Amino acid sequence: QVQVKESGGGSAQAGGSLRLSCRVSGFATSLYHMGWFRQAPGKEREGVASIYTGGGNTHYANSVKGRFTVSQDSAKGTVYLQMNNLKPEDGGMYYCAAGRTFTDFWRAKNYWGQGTRVTVSS
Repeated sequence: QVQVKESGGGSAQAGGSLRLSCRVSGFATSLYHMGWFRQAPGKEREGVASIYTGGGNTHYANSVKGRFTVSQDSAKGTVYLQMNNLKPEDGGMYYCAAGRTFTDFWRAKNYWGQGTRVTVSS
């Protein structure tokens, strides 16, 4: 049984930083794609960033490039999302996700965490 559990989040001022963490357990393989989606009130869930556990390859949504960094600690099975220069439009529920392939991940065919809230005030 795959379990996805995220932590972190909270509130920050515009221009500030937050860090999210996520740990996945129970995956049948050590090679998969992990990362984050987010959903603002009244909007659809969108992909934010992903990392491939096998080689560390990363991919970002255009809206967060240059501001967010996804990284992993393989020994801990944990992925991090460092969010810098936050904007009010970055606020919402952030969901950690794990998918078997890059395509699965970005098509939202994932195992999901329960979400953590990020609030950015202007």
